[in-house]
Amino acid sequence: MIGRIVAVLSLLLALPASAFAARCGGNFNGFLAEMAQDAQAAGVSRAVIERAFAGLTVDGGVLAFDRRQRHTFRKSFEDYARTRVTPGRIRRARTLMARHAQLLSRVEARFGVPRELLMAIWTMESDNGVGDMGKRPVIRTVATLAYDCRRTELFQNELIAALKIVQRGDLPLRDLVGAYAGEIGQTQFLPSSYIKYGVDFDGNGHVDLRHSVPDVLASTANLLKVNGWRAGAPYGPGTQNFQVMREWNRAEVYRKTLVLFADRLH
Repeated sequence: MIGRIVAVLSLLLALPASAFAARCGGNFNGFLAEMAQDAQAAGVSRAVIERAFAGLTVDGGVLAFDRRQRHTFRKSFEDYARTRVTPGRIRRARTLMARHAQLLSRVEARFGVPRELLMAIWTMESDNGVGDMGKRPVIRTVATLAYDCRRTELFQNELIAALKIVQRGDLPLRDLVGAYAGEIGQTQFLPSSYIKYGVDFDGNGHVDLRHSVPDVLASTANLLKVNGWRAGAPYGPGTQNFQVMREWNRAEVYRKTLVLFADRLH
C-alpha cells in the first residue's frame, strides 16, 4: 500500500499544478494525489507530502463524530458553565497564573489581552495542557474531512496548513496529533490558525503549541489581537471584544462561560 501511494504521488507531483483541482469523494488515493499537487504548489516539499500521505486511509471515527457535532452547546449557559467553571479548575488556573506571572505580563504588554481571559481559554481548552488534547493523527483527520465533500474546501485548506506545520519544522509528523477536527495543542488551534497566528514566544525558532507554554499563550493572544481585540476594553456580552471572541468560538454559551471563568480569576 505505501509503495503504491508513493509511486502514484511521485508521478503526479511531476505534472503542472494547474492540471488538478482536488475532487472530494471517489477514490481516496486519487484525491490524495490531487491534494499533493495543490500542496506542492503551496510550497510543501515532495518529501514531506509523501511521508505524510503514505499509508493514509479514511478515518470513519472522525466522520461519525463530525456528524454528531450539531448537537454541541444545546445546554443552557447555566448548565454548561456549571460543569466547566469548577472550583478545581479555578484553583489550578490561579496557581498557574501566579507561576507564569512574568510571562503573562509580557504577553499582555505585547498583545493587550488580559491574563485572566488567557487563563480561562487555556483551562477550558485542555485543562492547561494536562487534559485531553486529542490523539488522532492530524493529517489523517483533516484529509478525511476534506475527502468527505460536506466542507471539502475548508478542510483542503486545513490539510495544506497541516503539511506546512511539518514543512516549517514546528512539529514532527509523529507529534502532529489532535482532536476530531484536527485541532492541535493546548488551546486547540486548527492547522490554518496555527500557521496564521502562531508565535514563537520562547525564541527557539519554532511555534510549538503542544509543549511550549510561552508559544501557547502568545499565539492565543495574537489570534484575538489580529482579529480586532481592543486592549483595556471590556469583553463581556454586547462588547466589541466579545464579538472578536467569535473567532475563537462562535457559540455564545462558550464565550459567556469564558467570561465567567475570567471574572472568577480576578
